[in-house]
Amino acid sequence: MSTSWFILVFIAFWLNQALLSDQIVAAVVGGTYPHSSRNSKYKINFHSVESPYHPDGDQESIVMSDKKGKTFFCFLPAVEGSKSGQPTSQQNSSSIIVESKRQIKLKTPDELMEVMKDRCWTRQEGWWNYEFCHLKHLRQFHLENGKAVQEFILGVYDPETTAAFNHNRSDVSIMKDPRSKDASQRYHAHLFTNGTVCDLTSEPRETEVRFICAESRVLISSVKEIATCKYAIMIHCPMLCKHPMFQQERPVWHTINCNEMPAEDGNNAVENDASFQEDKSISVVTDIVLPTPYGREEYAT
Repeated sequence: MSTSWFILVFIAFWLNQALLSDQIVAAVVGGTYPHSSRNSKYKINFHSVESPYHPDGDQESIVMSDKKGKTFFCFLPAVEGSKSGQPTSQQNSSSIIVESKRQIKLKTPDELMEVMKDRCWTRQEGWWNYEFCHLKHLRQFHLENGKAVQEFILGVYDPETTAAFNHNRSDVSIMKDPRSKDASQRYHAHLFTNGTVCDLTSEPRETEVRFICAESRVLISSVKEIATCKYAIMIHCPMLCKHPMFQQERPVWHTINCNEMPAEDGNNAVENDASFQEDKSISVVTDIVLPTPYGREEYAT
């Protein structure tokens, strides 16, 4: 699929799905909606009739309308491909090698995360709550009337095992995305061992905690049981974004600017737009997913 068609499908998705809610429609004008997937590089800025976007140069444009009949004139960004012909992940890997060879005194990921010391975070996923205390422990528990009635320790921080794991990794590991040939994500890992003994394996539970660069705030992003009584927990850490190896991972966002059109102008524009006449019904790709809350994150002191 060409870049232009991908952008068209992306716009159609937002107009036909995200704008179904009256509350969202009210907030859309003058707002920004980034796509939820970490592999995406596009966001949409909606502009009101009173304050339209003025394009720079010869930007490709398209007229789109939502299910309620509101019409938008959208300007597509000019996206340049890789000049070297290499996949982005390969270019980033080359940059990492060059950067790692520089003899520059930089803070390590652990030094950047010192501000997390003596703090805990919790996440609720259905029946279970999860508690992560930095450099201390991981706990899984169920609450009834404010009290923990079921509790398992998923691991206690193990500095020696962690040091051995990160040896020769320059403190940063690469996690491949199984859905993509090239996509990957960098993370810094801590290992938690010697948890509550598992009934199925008769071995202590253990967890790999993966810290990734994220702009929002510190939170438990996901909890997965990757094998029987072995877990992987993802932690969003904005402080890691200061490290050069994590900065390589940050995507370049391209902006699609859509001007809301007055009702009388919108009808004429749709009739006169040849490309829109060719296919007024644009299918929505089902693998583009709206952001949905998977769990509830809370900060605990």
